[in-house]
Amino acid sequence: MRTQGLGAWLPRRRLRSPDKAAVVYGENQHLTYAQLADAAEAFSAVLASRGIGAGDAVAYLGENSPDFLIALFGATRIGAVFVPVNTRLAGPEIAHVLRDSGARALVHDPAFDDRLDALPSPEQTPPRIRTGASGRNGEPGLSRLLDAAGPAPALAVADPATPAAIVYTSGTTGRPKGAVLTHDNLTSVAVNTVIDYDVVSDDVALMISPLFHVASLGMGALPVVLKGATLVLEKGFEAGRALDLVERHRVTMISGVPTTFQLMADHPAWSESDVSSLRTLTCGGSAVPDRILSAWEARGLSFSQGYGMTETSPGATSLGSHMTRSKQGSVGLPHFFTEVRVVDEQGLPVPSGEVGEIQISGPNVFAGYHGLDDATRAATTDDGWFRSGDLGYLDADGYLYVCGRSKDMIISGGENIYPAEVESLIADLPGITGVAVIGIPDDRWGEVPLAVVTIAPGAQVDTAAVRAHLDGQVARYKLPKDVVIVGALPRTASGKVIKAELRERFSSAHA
Repeated sequence: MRTQGLGAWLPRRRLRSPDKAAVVYGENQHLTYAQLADAAEAFSAVLASRGIGAGDAVAYLGENSPDFLIALFGATRIGAVFVPVNTRLAGPEIAHVLRDSGARALVHDPAFDDRLDALPSPEQTPPRIRTGASGRNGEPGLSRLLDAAGPAPALAVADPATPAAIVYTSGTTGRPKGAVLTHDNLTSVAVNTVIDYDVVSDDVALMISPLFHVASLGMGALPVVLKGATLVLEKGFEAGRALDLVERHRVTMISGVPTTFQLMADHPAWSESDVSSLRTLTCGGSAVPDRILSAWEARGLSFSQGYGMTETSPGATSLGSHMTRSKQGSVGLPHFFTEVRVVDEQGLPVPSGEVGEIQISGPNVFAGYHGLDDATRAATTDDGWFRSGDLGYLDADGYLYVCGRSKDMIISGGENIYPAEVESLIADLPGITGVAVIGIPDDRWGEVPLAVVTIAPGAQVDTAAVRAHLDGQVARYKLPKDVVIVGALPRTASGKVIKAELRERFSSAHA
C-alpha cells in the first residue's frame, strides 16, 4: 500500500479537517489539525537546516505533549527516523538509546536537563533542543525555532518498508533493544485499530499512558490522527483528574492497564462523575480482574482487550467488548490484517486447547532489532513469523488465551504451571491491587509458586486467605507456597511486571 509514509498524514489531514481540534492539552489549550501540520512542517525545516535528513535518527525525551507529535511528524516528513525515549530510564540507559540509535538530535523537556547533564559522557550526546521558548547557552527553545523556521523542505515520499521509528523494548533482561518499526508497520497497526475498535472522527481519546510506549503511539495517537479525531494529552495519570477530563471534554475513548481502571473506579468521585460520553475502554498488559469488569459494567461500560508487544507495533489480537464475558480470559482474535498461530517446540501448529508458543505474522510485525542481526534472526522463524516467547492456546473458535512468558512458566514436580492463570484468580480477591506469581526453588518439587502481591490500605490478606480463595478453582499443585506483600511491584513503562527482579529478590529468601 503506497501511503507516502507518516510524514504525509498531517498535510492530508489539514486538507480534510483544518479547523478540527487535533490536540487538547493543559487547561483547555488546543491545536487544530492545520496548526499541528504547520508546526510539523516548521520542525522539518529546523531539522533540515541542521543537516538532518532521510535515515537520520531524531530522539524525543519528554512527557505527553503536542511537541511529541510535532517531532514525530516533522521528522518522518523528511524521512528521518523518530526515536521516543522512555522518560523512566536512568542516565546510562538514556545514553545507550541515544548512542545505539545514532541520534543526530534530541528534543527534550527542560524537566530532564539535570538527568541529561549528568549522563556519563554528556559531551557525546547529540545536539539538544529544549521544548518551550528558552533553550540553553543562549540558544532558542523549540517554540522560537518553529516561529523562525524557513520554508519547509519538500515532503520525502517514504518507501513503506523504510524505518519510521525505533522503539526500544522495556529491557527486562539486558540492555533495551531497538525495534525498528517501518512506515508500513505503523500504518498497518493504526488501520487495524480503526477497524477492530471502531475509531471514528468524532472520537475524543484521553491519552493518560505515555506516548513513548508503543501501545499509546501505535494504537492511540496514530489511529486518532488517521481518522481526524481529537487527542486529549495528559502528562501523567491521576484518577480524579482523569474522571474530571472525561466529563469536561466528553471523552469517548480511554486506554490503560487494569490498575488505571481500578484506581478510577475506587476514587471517591467515581459515583458522581459523568462518564456517559465513554464508548470505548481498551485495556492491555494483563487480564482485567472480574471485580474491575463489574465496577465498570455497573456504569454501562465494557472493556475491549488485546495482546501485543513492541515488535508487533504493538497490536496482535483484540477482544471486542461484546465478547468480554463470553470469552472472559481471552485476548481475542487476530487483528484484521494480522495472523496468529500456536506451535510446539518443532514449530508445528498444535491442536486447539493445547499450549504452545504464540507466533505472529502480518504487516505490523517489525523489521528487526536495530544493529542486532543475530537477535533478529533468533526472533524470527524461517517462514517469517515473529517468535513472541509467550505461551498460550487457541480455543475452538480461534480466540487466543495467553498463559505467560515461556521463561516464566513454573515446572513443579513435572507439572506445568502458567502464572497468568493463577494471577487472574488472585486478582479477584478483595484487597488485592496487584499480583505476580513466580517460581522459587524447592528441594522436593524443583519449583513451587510464590505469589507477590500489593494490597489496598487496611486490607487483610495472608497466605491462608489466598490459598483458600484458590482452593477448588485450580489444582492444588498450583496453590502458592507462600504469599509476600510488597509496597509496589517492579514494572516496565508499559505496566508489565518485571518478574526477573522478583525472582532475584525472593528465590534465595524462600528456598
